[in-house]
Amino acid sequence: MPSPNFTFRLPLLAFTLPLILISTATVAHSAAFQRTWRHQTLSASASSVGFGSTQVGSTQTQYETLTNSGNSTVTISQAGVSGAGFSVSGLSLPLDLSQGQSVTFSVLFSPKATGAVSGSITVTSNASNSSLAIDLSGAGLATAQLSSSASRLDFGSVSVGASKTLTATLTATGSSVTISAATSTSPEFHLGGITLPLTLAAGQTSSVSLTFTPQSSGAATGSISLGSNAANTPVVETLTGSGAAAGSHSVSLHWTASPSTVTGYNVYRGSTSGGPYVQVNPILNAATSYVDSGVQSGATYYYVSTAVNSGGTESKYSGETQVVIPSP
Repeated sequence: MPSPNFTFRLPLLAFTLPLILISTATVAHSAAFQRTWRHQTLSASASSVGFGSTQVGSTQTQYETLTNSGNSTVTISQAGVSGAGFSVSGLSLPLDLSQGQSVTFSVLFSPKATGAVSGSITVTSNASNSSLAIDLSGAGLATAQLSSSASRLDFGSVSVGASKTLTATLTATGSSVTISAATSTSPEFHLGGITLPLTLAAGQTSSVSLTFTPQSSGAATGSISLGSNAANTPVVETLTGSGAAAGSHSVSLHWTASPSTVTGYNVYRGSTSGGPYVQVNPILNAATSYVDSGVQSGATYYYVSTAVNSGGTESKYSGETQVVIPSP
């Protein structure tokens, strides 16, 4: 008997595997990272300093300020100066400047010769502008001098209460001179003829009057000092004179009457032949003579006279008469 065939059919089992999704999440950190940049900047209050004209031998001073305008410390290590006559003062290096801090120092110009000069200050530091340049300029002028044509004057003998005036010429050389003050050591001597302050350009002159008015008899000495911006200030005028008792000398004058009808005469006196003359009679003189008691011992005078009619018209000067007063 044939063997039976058995066929086994296994049930089909469907296995479904779960799908597992594995993802890698990127974690975003919300913390913000901030980076603070440090920057160092050095600035100057002026990029250039001009001194204009300065006399040789004198000094002008200006000021400059350096400021740390960054947000971290700046270290200044050097400050080099170029140009003849330029220098700095008040800057002690090395120097640290914190944020916003400043330092002020002096810039000086002392020209050694005449003419234009240029230069610079180079400030070296650890700032971003590590080499900061400040331009310098100026000009040297010839040294100013003030001189007098008569540093010594002798007035001779002058009557007490009267006055005698002599003149001197002041001259500026080198560059302009400004006379700012005049002081006298004696009330008997006085300077006039100028108004202070007085500026004289180089080569310019000015006449001054020096007056002696003795207050008592006897020898008198004094001096007048002129203060200025000149290198040789002060200029000193040394003055001497002698006071004579008033009325010790007088001059008696006589002249011929005018052929015209006149109401009187005037008398004029000068210290130089040909004038200028100054009227000495205080009121019209009706006579043909006059006594001048305001004369000074040792002086020489020149006299003229004029005639005046009823209408006030004055004639020309008469011929000149010279009179020498004895001394004393």
